[in-house]
Amino acid sequence: MGRILAIDYGKKRTGLAVTDPLKIIANGLTTVETHKLVDFLQNYLQKEPVDKIIVGLPRQMNGQESDNMKNITPFVNRMRKLYPQLPIEFYDERFTSVLAHKAMLESGIGKKARQNKALVDEISATIILQSYMESVNF
Repeated sequence: MGRILAIDYGKKRTGLAVTDPLKIIANGLTTVETHKLVDFLQNYLQKEPVDKIIVGLPRQMNGQESDNMKNITPFVNRMRKLYPQLPIEFYDERFTSVLAHKAMLESGIGKKARQNKALVDEISATIILQSYMESVNF
């Protein structure tokens, strides 16, 4: 059984999260510099079976896609060409950064760690993945 991989794509950094092989729990994987993302994913996909990729869909409050879609679309198109057999879906990522900061506060993580944007991106990817899993009733 393969995992589900979630991507919180950012201009500078991209947060990644994965499920366990049984697709029960969403866990933060890492944060990668966005310009190294495709290489990282190619290495990861060689080592780990992945059944699906979920990409955070950035939307504004009015439902319109955010400006970052101009960066995400070429990335998704490239991944679809590299891995045509691998389903890639978008999932609404509104409020994930806010929820990530809230989760960090509630967990008692210190102020310095809360300022770690890479950690926020990884937690955001985990929230996207958990929300996706709940929406499809895994």
